[in-house]
Amino acid sequence: MLNIAIIGCGVIAQHHMRGIAKLTNACAAAVCDLRSEFAKKTAEEFGIERWSTNATELFEDPAIDAVILALPAIARTALALEAFKNGKHVLTEKPVAMNAAEVRTMIAAQGDLIGACCSSRYHSFASSQAAHAFIKKGGLGKIRTITCRAATQPGGTPAEHPPVWRLRRDLNGGGIFVNWGCYDFDYLFGMLDFKLTPKYALAQTWQVPEAFTKYTAEGSDAETHIAGLVTFEEGCVFNYERAEFSSMPAKSIWQICGDKGSLDMQMLKATEANIVLTQPNPGTGTKTSVLWEGDESGSSLEHDGVVADFANAVINKSKPMTTLEDSLLFARVTDAFYASADTGKPVIFE
Repeated sequence: MLNIAIIGCGVIAQHHMRGIAKLTNACAAAVCDLRSEFAKKTAEEFGIERWSTNATELFEDPAIDAVILALPAIARTALALEAFKNGKHVLTEKPVAMNAAEVRTMIAAQGDLIGACCSSRYHSFASSQAAHAFIKKGGLGKIRTITCRAATQPGGTPAEHPPVWRLRRDLNGGGIFVNWGCYDFDYLFGMLDFKLTPKYALAQTWQVPEAFTKYTAEGSDAETHIAGLVTFEEGCVFNYERAEFSSMPAKSIWQICGDKGSLDMQMLKATEANIVLTQPNPGTGTKTSVLWEGDESGSSLEHDGVVADFANAVINKSKPMTTLEDSLLFARVTDAFYASADTGKPVIFE
């Protein structure tokens, strides 16, 4: 039985605990939070025998095999390094770290241990696996464009502000791009096994407009709207735009296009999670067909699949859905997007 300690007892940690409770090969052996009352209450609610306010004592305990870091990005890298030093496997929440330099330090410290990131949440679905398999066998040919354009509606005025860290670059590494772009990127680039070499990046970011300032915490300085472009040595281009708290209508596109066809996909759970294939049809233009269709709306795989995959990777010494090395590609693009937005100039990857 794999003994996992969950560091941080916020909302996302509770999803992890529920996912672990469904496993037969792993258990939640301990929880940890700086707030003792909250750590104790969480342990009692989930029937976990041990709670602590000191992550180090859990890292140093040989009875703990692995840890899940379910706390803001600013705190995760130091904890990951300490966990690896003590021989613990690590699953870190998203974004993987504050920047690419931190990811590189984690990779250097990892050794033979498993390191994984929760940005893989949407890989577990059958629709994602069907699209991945089709692309992997060459169904789209040589990839030309990778596209995501997603906007969400703000909804009613919130009764209280969201967490302070959510839109703070000094606490979270960024705004909407690290909060949601990590999923978009992981979903699309995971289809390509992350095997791309970035060349140039250009991006622009915008903070929350005046009409929606009540939707953000005081002191928020990160973007709620981003548009960017990345070119790759392999000859393809990544087109990206995502917005929240904006005047854009709600709409989402996740698409990969090659010279033999294109796939329009549904990353988020939907009643009709169709994967639509468009292919050349000489003489008439193009033809479309459904590669996969089904109802994934009732599934909890976006949370359960991550912890199940992590446990299996540790036990079987196999590759998790998204490794730290995979996550480094997103971190590099994130750094380049923010550098471009800050300077108003394109960025050349080294």
